[in-house]
Amino acid sequence: MILRVWHGWTPPSAAGDYERLLRTAIFPGILARRIPGFQGIQLGCRDLGDSVEFVTIMRFDSLDSVRAFAGPDFEVAVVPPEARALLSRWDERSAHYELRIDERPGGGG
Repeated sequence: MILRVWHGWTPPSAAGDYERLLRTAIFPGILARRIPGFQGIQLGCRDLGDSVEFVTIMRFDSLDSVRAFAGPDFEVAVVPPEARALLSRWDERSAHYELRIDERPGGGG
C-alpha cells in the first residue's frame, strides 16, 4: 500500500469554502475516475490561527496506481484551479510512503 501525502493552507476565511469544494467536487471527481488500485482518501485539518492547514492522505495499491492518478511525474501535486483560488500555499510535490504497519483495534492489521 502506498500513502500519498499532500498539504495545503488557506486563510481562515477560506477554510470552509475549501473543505466544501473538496467534499462536493474534488473528492467525488477523484472517486468517479475509478482509478485501478485507488483505495480511498482522507482529509485532516488544523487551525493554526493565521491559516488553516489541510492534509490529504490517499491510499493506492502501488506506484503504478499513483501514476494512473497523477501522471508519469507522479510526485507533482494535483491541484485544480478552483482549489488554487482558495489556497494561500500548497506543497508543489506530494510525498509517498510505503505503508508498513496498519494496526487497528480488534486485530485488523
